[in-house]
Amino acid sequence: MTTPEQFIGWPTLLAQLLERKDLSSAQAEAAITQILTGDATPSQMTAFIIALRAKGETAAELEGMLHAVRSAGNRVPLPVAVAERAIDIVGTGGDKSNSVNVSTMSSLVVAGAGVPVCKHGNRAASSKCGAADLLEAAGVAVELDGEGVAAVIADAGFGFCLAARFHPAFRYTAPSRREIGVPTAFNLLGPMANPAPISNMLVGVAMPNMMDRMAEALATRGVSSAWVVHGHGGLDELAVSGANTVFELRDGQVHKFEVNAKDFGIPVSTLEDIRGGDPQDNLQILKRTFAGETGPVRDIVTFNAGCAMYVAGLVGEVSEGIDRARASIDSGAAQNVLDIVVASSQREAERMEKMS
Repeated sequence: MTTPEQFIGWPTLLAQLLERKDLSSAQAEAAITQILTGDATPSQMTAFIIALRAKGETAAELEGMLHAVRSAGNRVPLPVAVAERAIDIVGTGGDKSNSVNVSTMSSLVVAGAGVPVCKHGNRAASSKCGAADLLEAAGVAVELDGEGVAAVIADAGFGFCLAARFHPAFRYTAPSRREIGVPTAFNLLGPMANPAPISNMLVGVAMPNMMDRMAEALATRGVSSAWVVHGHGGLDELAVSGANTVFELRDGQVHKFEVNAKDFGIPVSTLEDIRGGDPQDNLQILKRTFAGETGPVRDIVTFNAGCAMYVAGLVGEVSEGIDRARASIDSGAAQNVLDIVVASSQREAERMEKMS
């Protein structure tokens, strides 16, 4: 990471973007730092993120902005041995699919198979039910601090980081982002800004033109193995309806390929088959799936979980990961993880309350 330079001022910076000239990593970091410290007006922030979006964010710009976001946020103190094995399964949102919470369910399945998961997510923005909404409906205390998340991961193998709590500076961006209503760099930065020092990530992206740059930016935050995926039909997760585009980060190199669930014997299904609802609706779907119900939801969850296990290095083949994902559900391990998370997170919430 380059050393952050002094902020050059909005007129100079915006003029550079309007001339379609790329920013250095340090310039992008300095600009986002102005926003995250509340030193930018709403007009300046909006002009910046729209000009940047129109030009197209580079990997260097994302690298600088990601460093600023993570520096401004709170952290989860995972032990090195856990962080090296841990993964996050997360999406950018914005695919307007209103699907069930595939990444959250897959994360619990992966944890049930023995891979530590530090899940980064938020409440619903463009959908009816975000990761936090589903987990809260299940009884999970979702507003834990870093110590609490680390403790729950130690107990259950799965912990949840509420993005709004770990990145409080994002509050300066929320009103303008709502008003303009289009995806910006912040949609890309959020999923990459997991507050734990995890080594593995499976990131779903609704904007396919940004995938290669996101993969390169992830390498700069210490991630050694990642898939950045764009699902068939525009999903921000791996779909089972057709071929999915993958940019793989491994050993510092980025490679592009496609992966198709049907090549692993998974039946083709459509978006309609995995449509979700509000948090209670999606919780009932989770419970039925974890109780052994077969069909499209189980298929897409086990496919994503299997690929995540491959990314994390638990298995050498995606097919083995899918088998382990099914076993995690059928043995009751996935449901057991959720049960332990509920109990452990409630204990940690009580600890925080006593401290306050």
